[in-house]
Amino acid sequence: MRFTDRTALVIGGNSGIGLAAARALAAEGAAVFITGRDPATLSAAEADVPGLRACQADVADPDSLAPVLDRIRAEHGRLDHLFVNAGVGHFQPVREVTAEAWDNTHAINLRGCFFAVQRALPLMGRGGSILFTGSIGATAAVPGNVAYAASKAGLRAVARILAKELVEEGIRVNILSPGPVETPIINRSGLDEAGIAHARAAMMAAVPMGRLGDPDEVARAMLFLASDDASFITGIDLAVDGGALEL
Repeated sequence: MRFTDRTALVIGGNSGIGLAAARALAAEGAAVFITGRDPATLSAAEADVPGLRACQADVADPDSLAPVLDRIRAEHGRLDHLFVNAGVGHFQPVREVTAEAWDNTHAINLRGCFFAVQRALPLMGRGGSILFTGSIGATAAVPGNVAYAASKAGLRAVARILAKELVEEGIRVNILSPGPVETPIINRSGLDEAGIAHARAAMMAAVPMGRLGDPDEVARAMLFLASDDASFITGIDLAVDGGALEL
C-alpha cells in the first residue's frame, strides 16, 4: 500500500493505460481522480474502480481542468502524484499530413500536457511526483508517425526541463515510454479496419517479445516511478516496450 494517504490525478484516465494506472493507484491506497472527454467511459471507470472520482475535461483546453483541481484542493488540500496520460495518434505519410491534423495532435499531446502540469503545480510540493506517458516513437523513426512522434519528442524535452526546474522543490518528473500496447488509441488512429489489422501486425513484428503490451504492464512501471521506491530517480525516460528499442 505505497500510496496510502496520497492523492493522485490521472489526466486521460478513462481508458487504456490511464485507467489501468488509476485502478493500480487505487488498489495501493491512493485517493484517485481521473479526467477524460467521454462521459460514458468516465461513468464506466467510476463503476469499475471503487472510490474513483471522474471529472470531464479536455486536456487541449487547460481551463477545463480547473474544476477537478479545485475539488482536489477542497477535499485533500494537495496533489501528490500527477500522471499525464492523455494522447492521440494519427498515422499519415508525410505528404498527407495536414496543418489541422498536426495542430490537433500537438494541442493534446504536447501543449495540453504541458499546461496540465503548469495548472496542477500549485497543489504539489516536496515528495510529489509527475509522470508523462511518452512513446518509443519519440526516438524510433516509424514511417507514417511524424506528427505523433514530433509531439512525443517535444514532451520528452518538456519532462526533462521540468525535472531540472523542480528538483530543488522536491518534485520528481519522469517520462514513461510504452512500445506497442493494446489500447483503444489504435482504433482512433484514422485507419480503416484493414489498416488497423495491418498496423497491429506490424507493431507485433517490431517487438522482440512478439506481442503487444498490456496496459497493466505499463501501469506497474508507473507505480514504481511514482512511488517512494523511486525516490532517487528523476528526469528519466523509461521504455516499457518488450525490447523494441533495446534489442
